[in-house]
Parts: sequence; structure tokens; C-alpha cells
Amino acid sequence: MNILSKAILFVIVLTAFLFADNWKVFGKPISTENQISISTILEHPDNYVGKKVLVQGRVVDVCKKRGCWMELASDKEYQTIRVKVQDGEIVFPLEGRGHLAQVEGIVEKLEISKEQLIKSRKHHAEENGEVFDPSTVTEGKVIYRLRGLGAKIDFSK
Repeated sequence: MNILSKAILFVIVLTAFLFADNWKVFGKPISTENQISISTILEHPDNYVGKKVLVQGRVVDVCKKRGCWMELASDKEYQTIRVKVQDGEIVFPLEGRGHLAQVEGIVEKLEISKEQLIKSRKHHAEENGEVFDPSTVTEGKVIYRLRGLGAKIDFSK
């Protein structure tokens, strides 16, 4: 193999290496490698409130209006956790649905009153063109979510 062939091979390998990483970053770069499962957080959420965590999951939904939240699937079936950011601070793309994401954020506990829950569900129904019956809400609820600081979405899969 002559020098030109070696140089061409080197450029091909280097290009493949550089473009092999299909993760796109949103917000701040992730600052920790200590990942915790979503199910662990949801099993004992009060233990994590106010703490910075790194989680990973498939993106199952994204805010259709502003990209201000995304929902991640847990490692346990039927569990999800919402990642919320300030409107415009980070914009999660709709194309992220179905792709693997890593998110660093602060665990938050929200105590939602019955009235707030009715307002929220009414808004959600309007956004999605659905019918909402306020009588279906009988009490408030507690929600645990992540205040997103930074995220990476793998668009290769």
C-alpha cells in the first residue's frame, strides 16, 4: 500500500469515526456519567426531589406547540417521566419521538390542585382537538418530573 492509499484510507476512517456519533445536544452539555434508571426515581421519588440526575429513555412524546417538554419511556413498561424546560430555553424537536435520549435535570415534585388539573387537562384536550369532561377530575394529584438542564437525542436509531 503506497502513501496515497494510506492517506485516503486514513481520511475515510476518520470521516466515518467523526460522523458515527449521531447524538444531537439540546441545552447545556451533560455534566455527569452517573446514570440512574427512571424506574428507580419513580419508585422512591421523594428521595430524589431537588437532586440532579441523568436518565435515559425512548422519547414517546414531545410538546407540539413549543417543544418545551418531552416524555421519556422508563425501563419499566407503562412508566414515563416528563422533562420540562422554560419555553424557548430548549426546544425539543418533534422528530425526537421514537429515538433514544439522555437527559440531565433536577427532579421536581408538583402538587396540582383539582382546579389546576382541570385547567391543564382542558388545555391539553384543546391542543389535541379532543373533548374533555371536567367532571372526570375528582381531586388533585402529585406529579414528579425533571426540570431539564441538558439533553442528547440519538437520531441514528
